[in-house]
Amino acid sequence: MNRLLLSVSPPLSLRVRGPLAAFTDVAFKVERLTVPVMTPTAARGVLSAILWKPAIEWQVERISVLAPIRFISFRRNEVNSRAATPSAALVRDGGAPPVLFADEDRAQRNTVALRDVDYVVEARFRLTERAGPSDNVPKFVDMFRRRVERGQHFTQPYLGCREFAAEVMPTEGAPAPIPESRKLGRILWDIEYDASGRTRIHFFDAELVNGVLHVPPRVPDTEPS
Repeated sequence: MNRLLLSVSPPLSLRVRGPLAAFTDVAFKVERLTVPVMTPTAARGVLSAILWKPAIEWQVERISVLAPIRFISFRRNEVNSRAATPSAALVRDGGAPPVLFADEDRAQRNTVALRDVDYVVEARFRLTERAGPSDNVPKFVDMFRRRVERGQHFTQPYLGCREFAAEVMPTEGAPAPIPESRKLGRILWDIEYDASGRTRIHFFDAELVNGVLHVPPRVPDTEPS
């Protein structure tokens, strides 16, 4: 097990861009307000859309901002409730399933999003204790690079919200990061879920340095939810 936990890939990278992105600040529960830069959580989501296996775990190291940070505001329709999953008793005994009528549960909410975003994400993965005897780092490195070059993915990559689809490609020919440095404040690093259903939200003090956001490997700042 220790051997697997210490098995780490070389640095891997991909370019991801799209016309709209919204990396929602978790402090805003209703109105969506994006943070200025892609979050590590969103970057891991893109990486996992390209290559997800139980045997590996992604760790984002750097996010380079290639396009000027620009915002756009618009209103869109959302529903107030979530569609409920039928209970086990209902599935077993039969009956009318829960119904959600979107037209009757609709609300208009404001979204402040990013427009015309372009990033390079640099990351490594490590083998976990779920890796099997045939799993190894070179195997997954080759899979990842091949899928990026061919534009393949397991699920549609997106930029914060599922409707904001992302285009993923190799980093060759990508422009240099923007010449901008600024403090970004606390942004989301990760969300952990335990067996009891509780969540632990991790933040870190983010700073853009010459267009590059450096992501710490571990973040002690945790807020239970």
